[in-house]
Parts: sequence; C-alpha cells; structure tokens
Amino acid sequence: MSLEEVPLFYWTILFLIAIIFGILGFIYGKASSSSSTDNSSDVQILEIANAQLKSDLIACQQKLPSKEKQEDHFKSGNVSTLVEKHTFDAKRAKAAFGKNIKENDLKLVEGIGPKIEGLFHNFNIKTWKKLSETSADTCQKVLDSGGKRYRIHDPASWPMQAKMAYEGHWEQLAEWQEKHRAGKY
Repeated sequence: MSLEEVPLFYWTILFLIAIIFGILGFIYGKASSSSSTDNSSDVQILEIANAQLKSDLIACQQKLPSKEKQEDHFKSGNVSTLVEKHTFDAKRAKAAFGKNIKENDLKLVEGIGPKIEGLFHNFNIKTWKKLSETSADTCQKVLDSGGKRYRIHDPASWPMQAKMAYEGHWEQLAEWQEKHRAGKY
C-alpha cells in the first residue's frame, strides 16, 4: 500500500494525535519551567536571608571588645570597666516574650529544645553566658554527640541569641526570634 492509497481518515487521526501530543508537551514544558523558576526564586530568597544573618552575626561580633582591648584593661588595672554585671530581670523577660522565663534556660534560644539542652549540659554548658562564649563549631560538636538526628539543626546563631539573653536584651531577642522563627522569613 502506497501513501496515496492510505485513506484520509488515517491521516486525520495521525494529525489529531500529533496536535494533542504537541499541546501536552507545551503544557508539560510550561509546568516544568515555572516550577524551576519557583525553586530558583526560593533559593534566592534563602540566600538573601542567609546574607542578612551573616551580617547580623558580624555586627554582633564587632560589638565584642577585642582581645587587645581586654589585655589593655587588665594591664592598666582598669578591670571594672571591662567586667559588666548582668542581672536577670524576669519581669522584662516576661514582658518581651509574654511568658515566664527561667534564668539560664537554654531552651529560650530558638532551635534548642529539651534534648539539645541536655546535650549542652553534658558538655557543661548550662548558662546563657557559657553558651554565648561557645563557638558555632563547638555547638555543632555538641549536636554531633547526639547522633545523626541532630544534624538538621544549624547552631550558627545560638551563641548570639544566648548573649542577648545573658545581657538582658529581651526585646531585641524576641524580635530577632520572631523574624527568624523555624527558618521562615
């Protein structure tokens, strides 16, 4: 049978099938490209948020006195200006968070729950001051000691949050946590 002998009916069906597959391919292509566009915009949003967190961390680190300044204070005998007394004000903490806050409760830090707090206690890190003086790398080692299930946590901001709590910056801590709660920006 030659091409001239094929009935028009078959050519019509073949043509309709080609059109249907063309339309389905177009729709599938549009759906795939829009989902990849959504993913790339999500990645961009997360990268911007990550950059903001890094700049917040750098700003907090810059507020700390340098080791040279600390040594100068000790050499000059002017230790009283270097050592700051921080007292826990439960009323201000409650006003900022809307709930009672216990002094040195590590669970106040966004991302730390009872089990992670227990891991820190195992490393003799039991106060906000001690946690604020702990590097993010050490915090990661504490998490690693708990096993694989703790790998999803990012402790980069924990020392900074603990420092805010230790120094009594309740409003700033509550505002920061609200802005960064559970990684949602």
